[in-house]
Amino acid sequence: MQFEGIYTPLVTAYHDDYSLNEAALEDTVELLIGAGVHGLIVAGTTGEYYAQTMDERLDMMRRCKSLIAGRVPMIVGTGAIRTEESIQYALAAKDVGADALLVATPPYAYPTGREIALHALAIDRAANLPVMLYNYPGRMCVNMDEETLDRLGRSPNFCAIKESSGDPNRLHMLARDYPHIALSCGMDDQALEFFAWGARSWVCAGSNFAPEAHIALYRACAIEGDFAKGRAIMSAMLPLMRVLEQGGKFVQCIKHGLSTRGINAGPPRKPLQPLNKDDKRALEKVIATMNTTIAAIEGAAQ
Repeated sequence: MQFEGIYTPLVTAYHDDYSLNEAALEDTVELLIGAGVHGLIVAGTTGEYYAQTMDERLDMMRRCKSLIAGRVPMIVGTGAIRTEESIQYALAAKDVGADALLVATPPYAYPTGREIALHALAIDRAANLPVMLYNYPGRMCVNMDEETLDRLGRSPNFCAIKESSGDPNRLHMLARDYPHIALSCGMDDQALEFFAWGARSWVCAGSNFAPEAHIALYRACAIEGDFAKGRAIMSAMLPLMRVLEQGGKFVQCIKHGLSTRGINAGPPRKPLQPLNKDDKRALEKVIATMNTTIAAIEGAAQ
């Protein structure tokens, strides 16, 4: 499988009592597909998989598969501490017809490179689906190092990596030494650099509420090869990226961002708390300014 374009890790929309808001979930899927995103990820960090029971995660897989209805690829996250549990999620994803898996390092356990590889290979043997690896040491405490990547080269299913380390040296290493594993941007403020180094996809939570802006940057850099235009768009997006990353309010910001599109995605699950009024106003202002600036850039280029 080739990962091309913008892949949105779906939020999970809740009512105030934290039950699933089916209507808001459907509206989100329709917004994203209608805007032109290239794939949807279920049970990513943005979807709060870590705060859901297994039954809830399996239900989300089934619902999203039905809502997407084959219009774009569906990738399912298998994140869990125990390898056995990740395998259960992978098998369930295969059963519902997922197109690929997102496989991350098991959190908290602090595995070695060899142990990460054995974890991923066990999932691969069980499900035999295309895999996008997910390297996120900021949450998992360890990198998918060269030993991990070398061992995973034994299976052609490991065809992409969402790189979220923020380390430019890792970006260079992956592009140079592992060209058979496609780069996918997982660090939003480095999207321009990823595209310059050959990335063809971007997994971006902000595309839940701003798919047009993210698609515009992808199109300028990866399709048109116009990095002057790309730098202008990236400059317009950077204030949003800073707001999303500050203060540990990432999921809350993504959910409130959706409210600016008329979709109430509800509160994050505890222990997270919703944004306060000042944070909401600041986010809304940044989104409005970004949209106006990018519309002007796109208009001037036509």
